[in-house]
Amino acid sequence: MNIAKVLIVGGGIGGLCTAIALRRKGIEVDLVELRTEWTVYGVGIIQQSNVVREMAKLGLLDAYLDAAYAFEDVGIYNTDGVPLVRIPGQRLAGPNYPANVGISRRALHKVLSETAIELGTHIYLGTSIESFDQDADGVDVLLSDGSRSRYSLVVGADGLYSKVRSLLFGNKYQPRFTGQSVWRYNFPRTPEIDHLANYQGPFGNAGLVPLAEDLMYLFTTSHEPGNPWMDESTLAEELRNRLTGFGGLIERLRDQITDNSQVVYKPLEAVFVDEPWYRDRVLLIGDAAHATTPHLGQGAGMAIEDAIVLSEELTSGGTLAEQLQRFMGRRFGRCKFISEKSLFAGEKEMQKDSDFDRIALVKQMLEVTARPI
Repeated sequence: MNIAKVLIVGGGIGGLCTAIALRRKGIEVDLVELRTEWTVYGVGIIQQSNVVREMAKLGLLDAYLDAAYAFEDVGIYNTDGVPLVRIPGQRLAGPNYPANVGISRRALHKVLSETAIELGTHIYLGTSIESFDQDADGVDVLLSDGSRSRYSLVVGADGLYSKVRSLLFGNKYQPRFTGQSVWRYNFPRTPEIDHLANYQGPFGNAGLVPLAEDLMYLFTTSHEPGNPWMDESTLAEELRNRLTGFGGLIERLRDQITDNSQVVYKPLEAVFVDEPWYRDRVLLIGDAAHATTPHLGQGAGMAIEDAIVLSEELTSGGTLAEQLQRFMGRRFGRCKFISEKSLFAGEKEMQKDSDFDRIALVKQMLEVTARPI
């Protein structure tokens, strides 16, 4: 089955990686992005070993390693900063590449968007999908700007509140608030944060992630019953309050959180499409199909893996139905594992379960994601 032209809805990490992967296979790609200003919020992202492997396959690692921070290990500490375990990284992309990478979302977006454009992706900002009609040979799409085009395949990479998902499944799959929120704040990097450092205790979980030689970010998750509205003028104070009880480096950094505008606060919501993510010639990937919480640091990684696997299957013979069935066979169980285990970690945090073995869960996640896809 020859896929001639694909529409990607959504210009985030998953959509851009899909565009890059498909263009490298010679498939024509249109990408529509709802935002008119194509920017991302300015905190960072962890790319663990499996994601580094996939980014190497996309031919992107060399383009952004200079703008990133390469590191090997994951350190887990108690809330006073006392080391509990150091988990060595795996260089899954090969000996010449690091095990893990921390990078600012802005730096990553710059590389992904510039590469997609250089490879010939047609990008339309301020535009989304309005409706579609499918037949045996293609999909007729009406876009929000009133234009119409025909595609071999439509890929919904439009995130948690996916319009494509609602067109496919109606209201069947709706994001739900998990009971927690995540807070993030950037700092100048301190010398001891040359790895992913996770601080855990029965009352909280926080971490520090290196992003560049001079940059790192702090994150913490908090139980927020009822999903309260947060006044932007008090965000720094609220974040400091959430870090009460931490000692060590987290305690020292806590008093430096003073700029409300630099606090990134996000209620955690999740959705999982618990059936095939496609209907005929329209497919969901990334957060549109399997948005979860950041407890295992694999949300964006799963979207990137989706992109690679889709490009491989669309160029591996058979009918489109067979290609998408193979895609689901490689993606469904893996993404469900990450989704469920991430939510489980959050539930244990909210329960203040002192018996929860986060170290064992992290090791299990690293073992599962190291396997070939």
